[in-house]
Amino acid sequence: MSSVSTWPEISSAKTENRHELNLSGAAISKKIEDNGLDNTLFSLSGLNYLCISQTCLNTLPEDIGNLTNLTSLVLHSNKISKLPTTIGKLINLKMLDLSRNKLEAIPDEISNLPQLSTLNLASNNLSVFPCMSQNTKLCILDLSGNQFEEFPDICYAELIHLAEVKLNGNKLKEVPPTIKELSSLKVFDLGDNALSTVPAEIADINKLKEINLKGNRLSDKRLLKLVDQCRSKQVLDYVRQHCPRSTSGTDSTASGKGKKGKKGKREHTDSGHTGDIVDTLCHKLQVVHVTDSTPSVKIDESVKTVRPHIVCCIISGVNFVQDTFKKFIQLQTKLHDTVCEKRNAATIATHDLASLESGDIVYTAHPPNDIRILPLGRTKQVTGSELFAQLQREAEELRKEKKRNVYSGIHKYLYLLEGKPVYPCLMNGERVISLPPITNSDCTKILCHALSLDKRRIMYFYCDQISDKTKSMFVEVTSASSQGVCRRVLDSLLHDTLLLGVGSESPGEGTTLHSAYHSLTVQQVKIVDMEGNLKVVYPSRSDLNFEDSSVTVIRE
Repeated sequence: MSSVSTWPEISSAKTENRHELNLSGAAISKKIEDNGLDNTLFSLSGLNYLCISQTCLNTLPEDIGNLTNLTSLVLHSNKISKLPTTIGKLINLKMLDLSRNKLEAIPDEISNLPQLSTLNLASNNLSVFPCMSQNTKLCILDLSGNQFEEFPDICYAELIHLAEVKLNGNKLKEVPPTIKELSSLKVFDLGDNALSTVPAEIADINKLKEINLKGNRLSDKRLLKLVDQCRSKQVLDYVRQHCPRSTSGTDSTASGKGKKGKKGKREHTDSGHTGDIVDTLCHKLQVVHVTDSTPSVKIDESVKTVRPHIVCCIISGVNFVQDTFKKFIQLQTKLHDTVCEKRNAATIATHDLASLESGDIVYTAHPPNDIRILPLGRTKQVTGSELFAQLQREAEELRKEKKRNVYSGIHKYLYLLEGKPVYPCLMNGERVISLPPITNSDCTKILCHALSLDKRRIMYFYCDQISDKTKSMFVEVTSASSQGVCRRVLDSLLHDTLLLGVGSESPGEGTTLHSAYHSLTVQQVKIVDMEGNLKVVYPSRSDLNFEDSSVTVIRE
C-alpha cells in the first residue's frame, strides 16, 4: 500500500508521534476487507499501545515484529487464525490480548517475551500450548473457552508471579499434581470441563483463595455438592482431606507451610457432619416491604423523552471494612462495563441514605442551563451545560497529553448526553443528587477514609463513593432502554453485593462454615407518578429469582 493511500488514522498518529493507536470497528474492518491492513502501521516504531479489534483481520503480518516498543497489544474479536513467529521480537510486551479469534496454535516464540505479564487467549480453538517456563513475569493467563483436553504446560516453580489462571470452558480430563508448583496462584477457574477428580495438591497452594469446579463430572458426590453450594475455602478443605494425592512428596506438602497444626485439626473433622450442613447453609437476602417512612421516587413526564426507566431500593445494615468497600467500588465498575453495556443499557448510582433529606425524590428532566449540581469530586456548583463543557475540555486535554485517539474514564460517556435538549436528574428537595448517566452530586456521598487523595480523584467519575461508616444505601438504576434492563442490573448488583459480605462481618481464619455465609437486607422502594399512582415497586415477587443455589431470598 503506497503512502498516498495511508489510512488517516495512521497518518495522524505518525504526524503527532502518538504512543497509542486504536483501530477498531466496522469502518476499519471494511478497509481491511478491501485492501488489507495498511503496512505503514508497522513503521510507527514509537507505539507502545496498539489495538486492532472487532474487524475481519485474519492474518497478522510478520512486520508486527518491527514494533519492538509495544508494551500492550490488543487484538481481540478478530478472525486471526495464525500468529507469525515474529511475535517473539516484541521483547517489551507486557500485555497480549488475542481473545475471541480463531487461533489453533501459539508459536513457541511466545516464550521469548520476558516482560509478558498478562496473556488473554480466551475463546479460540486452541488444543495445544507452548511451554511457558521462561515467561517468569506472567501474572494472568486466560485460556478459557478453548479445546484443551490436556493441561497446558504451565506448572513451573519459576512462574512465581502467576496469580490467576482461567481454564474454564475446555475439555480437560485431569489436573496434574504439579499444579502445586504455582505457589502464587490465587484464582483458579476450572469450571465446565470434563474433570472426574482433582488432586489434593491443589489445596497445597497456600495463596489460593478462589477455585471454580462447577460444571465438571466429579465422581465424588459430596465434593460435587460442596462445589455447587459452598465457598472456595470449604471446597479446598474438603479437597485437602478427601481427594487423591500423588505418591511422591506427600509428607513435605500435605500440611502446607507453617500450618501443620491446622492440618492435623482438619483431619479430625466429621465428614458426615459436613455433608449434613451443606444442605442447610446458604447466603440469605432478606426483602423488607415498603413502609410509610420509606422514600418514594416520583417520576415526571418530562424525563420520558430522554431516560424514562428507573428502579430503586434501599440496602440496610451494611458494615463496610476497607477490603469490602474497595470490592464494592470495583463491583459497580465491573457491572457498568458488563450488564450495563458501558452505561449504554443502564447506569447504577448509590447514595448514603443518611445524607438524603426527608420527603420524596423526584426523577425529572430540565434544560442543561437550568440544572445546578455539585458534581462528585468538585468544590463548585455548576450548571449541567457548564459541567458538560468542563468534561469535554478535560477529555480533550487528556487525549492530547496521553497521545491517544480515544477518551477514557467518565469522559467516554459524554456522547450519551450530547445534543440533548434536556438532561435527566434526580431531585431531593431543591438539590440535584444525580445526573445520570454521568455523575452524582457530592452532597450524597461520604468519602471512605481509607482511600488516598489520588485514588479519590480516580474514583470520582467512575462510581459513587459510600463511606465506610455508611449503614444504609439508596440505590438507583436508570435506563433509556427498558424497565427490564433496570431490574436485571439491580438483581446483579444485589446478588454480588450479598456475596461480598457487606451485610455481616467478613469471615476470618478461625470462622466456621456457618459464618462463611452472608446476609443482606433490602427494602422495597416505590416508583410513582406525580399524582402518587404506583408505577413500579422493586424488588417484587418477580425479581431476585437467582439460579445460584447458594443464595436464598426471604420475603416477608
